[in-house]
Amino acid sequence: MPLLLAPAAQDLLFREARTANAFTDEPVTDAQVQAVYDLIRYGPTSFNQSPLRVLLIRTPEARERLLTHLAEGNRAKTATAPLVAVLAADFEFHEELPQLVPHAPALKDTVFADRPRRETEASLNAALQAAYFLLGIRAAGLAAGPMTGYDPEGLRKEFLDDDHTPLMVVNIGRPGPDAWYPRLPRLRYEQVVTTL
Repeated sequence: MPLLLAPAAQDLLFREARTANAFTDEPVTDAQVQAVYDLIRYGPTSFNQSPLRVLLIRTPEARERLLTHLAEGNRAKTATAPLVAVLAADFEFHEELPQLVPHAPALKDTVFADRPRRETEASLNAALQAAYFLLGIRAAGLAAGPMTGYDPEGLRKEFLDDDHTPLMVVNIGRPGPDAWYPRLPRLRYEQVVTTL
């Protein structure tokens, strides 16, 4: 077999995992979220960047504020999810590069001195980290419901600032009854991979 990961783990992360649209009321603890982050922080990024920021929406007041910025079709499931996370890219990630790339401390002030370059890099690498975050949620035995149906500017103004941009909103919890829509098709290897 060409994959080293056990088939059960492959199923947990990919084949059997689904985007959840309904959840039980079992809480998602801070310890679970920390375990997820402590796993996914090792995922590769360019220059070891860590631009992902995670805002956990726990209070009823914060949840109500969030719901006003979501597309109508995302509100009910977000209102009842045990935990909601707003994943964002930090455009000032370069401030941490001396810590993250100690052998090249000048990166902060040379390669990443330009704000447009940082915005591009942060958006790409935070999106990579967001994908790792979704896999980490699955590795914890939980389900994730990632959504991009929201007002980005409204969400940024409500919860973030000019140095952060939202990437997605993620409902997190144990899948409940009617959690799954029918699985949609995926492209085959031959449709995606070209060899030269």
